[in-house]
Amino acid sequence: MHNQDPERTIAAAFCRDAQRNIACNEVVGCGPSVGRGMRRREFTTMLAGAVAWPLAARAQQSAMPVIGFLDPRSPDALTERLRGFRQGLKEAGYVEGDNATILYRWAENQLDRLPALAAELARRPVAVVVASGGHGVALRAKDAITTIPIVFLTAEDPVRLGLVASLARPGGNLTGINFFSVELVAKRLELLRVLVPAATRVAVLVNPANASNTESTLRDAEAAARAMGQQIQVLNASTSREIDAAFASFVRERPDALFVGGDAFLDSRRVQLVQLANHHRVPATYSGREYAEVGGLMSYGSDITDAYHQVGIYTGRILKGAKPTDLPVVQSSKFEFVINAQTARMLGLTVPPSLLAIADQVIE
Repeated sequence: MHNQDPERTIAAAFCRDAQRNIACNEVVGCGPSVGRGMRRREFTTMLAGAVAWPLAARAQQSAMPVIGFLDPRSPDALTERLRGFRQGLKEAGYVEGDNATILYRWAENQLDRLPALAAELARRPVAVVVASGGHGVALRAKDAITTIPIVFLTAEDPVRLGLVASLARPGGNLTGINFFSVELVAKRLELLRVLVPAATRVAVLVNPANASNTESTLRDAEAAARAMGQQIQVLNASTSREIDAAFASFVRERPDALFVGGDAFLDSRRVQLVQLANHHRVPATYSGREYAEVGGLMSYGSDITDAYHQVGIYTGRILKGAKPTDLPVVQSSKFEFVINAQTARMLGLTVPPSLLAIADQVIE
């Protein structure tokens, strides 16, 4: 059976019922001929209304603003962050599925898909695009989308990256949140040294596919390690298999500690990273609390959920008519230091009181 247009089906059924009523009135003589003419006019009016009703309903649905959401990962890696984004959007007056639609585009950790996904969003009737997952996503979105407003998240200086002209007056069609990750490298190494004072060789795991982030991370890590009398060993991983291979090298070259760089792909593999680090009994520091929550030893970094909350607020403001050039780039001001005390005991480490005193959370 062929699929029929629902609008035509409704109109046809209405037409049959109305014609049946008119024919009945004419057969039984219900009213004069003038009355029959009136009924025909009434039928025409009602028929027009029957056709117009679904069209009006569809027009009302299409008027709902559409938000494009571009991310290099998969949705299961962002559950808590998406909750923060939707909360910010709600505070700005928009609820997904109620008075706003979100069009998600996930690269599933295949970074080469990002340009095509960004170009696809540029062709869709979206009112604003969220470039989530780091400056690489923001740069690709900027290249493909020249007129639609873009709200980005980046762990690096967006002015240096060329995303905006200045923090106060972004210019162009981009604005967003700088949640500081690369800038905190030295602080993370310092906290790790307090917990593991005997550590002299530190393995630094980075994603070489994220070239700018890797360059900044290694530059700051080398300077901080040199100042503390430490040496770093660089490990590269852009796939799950490469992560396994990096940890396999621990059997040959046993590092005293591990520093996992802040990167969208590495974040999406946090369970794998934490399990391997604990399996090899290597004290490790990570960029966000989500690592500590799944068993990572310690984390220090910006409150990423709060950063996504801010993105939701900015997205809502743009839907209400604000221009990106008038929305200053938000500098993240909430940082979290989390210690997993259970993992510390498993690794045979005693967390000094000085760290316990400054920790935002100690997971038992």
